[in-house]
Amino acid sequence: MNMTGAQAVLECLKREGVDVVFGYPGGAVLSLYDEVYKAQFPHILTGHEQGAVHAADGYARVTGRPGVCFATSGPGVCNMVTGIATANMDSIPLVIISGQVATPLIGRDSFQEADISGITTPITKHNYLVKDAKELPRVLKEAFYIASTGRPGPVLVDIAKDVFDTSFDFEYPEEVHLRGYKGNPEGCEDDVARAVQALAKAKRPVLLTGGGVVLSGMADTLRSIVQQLGVPVVTTLMGKGSIPDQWDCHLGMVGMHGSYAANMAVTQCDLLLAVGARFDDRVTGDAANFAPQAKIVHFDIDKVEINKIVHADISVNADLRWSLPHLCEGLKFDGQALYERYEDWRHSVLDMKAVHPFATRHLEGTISPQSLFEALQAVTDDDTVVVTDVGQHQMWSAQFFNLNKPRHFITSGGLGTMGYGLPAAMGAKIGCPQSTVVLFTGDGSIMMNCQEFATLHKYGVDVKVVVLHNNVLGMVNQWQRMFYSGHCSQSVISDNPDLTALSGAMGVPGLSVRNPEKLDDAVAWLFHTEGPALLDVFIPPDENVYPMVPGGKRLDQMVLGGVAE
Repeated sequence: MNMTGAQAVLECLKREGVDVVFGYPGGAVLSLYDEVYKAQFPHILTGHEQGAVHAADGYARVTGRPGVCFATSGPGVCNMVTGIATANMDSIPLVIISGQVATPLIGRDSFQEADISGITTPITKHNYLVKDAKELPRVLKEAFYIASTGRPGPVLVDIAKDVFDTSFDFEYPEEVHLRGYKGNPEGCEDDVARAVQALAKAKRPVLLTGGGVVLSGMADTLRSIVQQLGVPVVTTLMGKGSIPDQWDCHLGMVGMHGSYAANMAVTQCDLLLAVGARFDDRVTGDAANFAPQAKIVHFDIDKVEINKIVHADISVNADLRWSLPHLCEGLKFDGQALYERYEDWRHSVLDMKAVHPFATRHLEGTISPQSLFEALQAVTDDDTVVVTDVGQHQMWSAQFFNLNKPRHFITSGGLGTMGYGLPAAMGAKIGCPQSTVVLFTGDGSIMMNCQEFATLHKYGVDVKVVVLHNNVLGMVNQWQRMFYSGHCSQSVISDNPDLTALSGAMGVPGLSVRNPEKLDDAVAWLFHTEGPALLDVFIPPDENVYPMVPGGKRLDQMVLGGVAE
């Protein structure tokens, strides 16, 4: 079948089951966009290239399928670098297709030329520069395979402008052959057996579940292990939803803004079973004194993560789709005995959970973050997808909004990207159109990609946006007040525009609320409004996120604030 490179790109996407692309056109991809026009290929034109890549990221997180985005050369794809790094840090499968200047012009500092392959080498799982049209089918087949197998991640395919116009005989490969790359590795059964033995000997175990459980689709298997053993569970930020938040044995998030019970359980446990978690510094605090009494068992697909930050006494380096069923099988005959063995420990940590819950202040005449999340929880269902930006509101979302399903908490974890939320929520809604999608953002974060309000309106993407408006860059301001002598340098943003007027100008209605007595009515307005809408909720500017483990401190050195007296 003879076709041009541009036609071949779209044909490859069809073969991979891609149902939508997010992008922004430009000179180097005009031929590609001409074929998008002719084929009427589903495409969302965002207001900015960063919006396109974050939208593809949000789509990938809720669906489990690779998100796809297009950009032109030079500044176009360079605008995607932050989004690519965001996806890479959180192991999100993306395929980014960018245009490059024509082959004879590469390396000559040509107009809108940038070495995007070189720029993104540290922040992609793999990338390609395609200068021969005949390579396109193989490269794109490999790109989707690499992005979605093993530890997922973004793959960039940079295509020279003349390649889009070159005709060739198209043939899509049936299989991928990559020397040295094993997409879904199996491990050693003896390592799993050692993990089972360690659990059998433990008296105070804790299960730490991370984003790998969500990405691998193994939440149900992990839940069966938790139910069988009654083992206390803590989650990373990326692992939220892998275990229902309302299960008794779930102690909450661990780490810098984790719960008192979760942090103390990790500090006091004699066995820590970490599944699909990479021991990020926000989780460990002082890594040298992390889980000081525990034997550590680490299940992870990526060998690089084993012993990178925390030494593992036992490691199972394999795809969780292989290792967790083997663990479940190994525990089958000892489950009841272990459930009884852990009973005293379970009661101890659950007492801590009851005595030290998450909480924020309730000041007369103001709306507290806790009451806001409780009001929203009351009117949303179990299938609600929560998306966040980055900052205090992100931590409060993780602390207070209970979720029971994986792929329903969408946030920038490793990179902590402000401006991620609005386009990611758009991608999430397009990926899961039947679910209610709620974005929690701040008055700082929302300004970074606020142009995507216009995209929501243009395509009728029903995202409910809730701004926690405190007139400060909340997390920065909190650190400045706590650790920098109250020097709030450049973190006060009380001169921001009226956000309801801003969103309204782009076609998204907005409503502000300051009075706690009017909160319920305002929340009802948000969800009764047809299509996308914004609720701007004013909260105290000096509200802090607690507990808080100061940087470099042990998990048991929490600043509790108003959470515990």
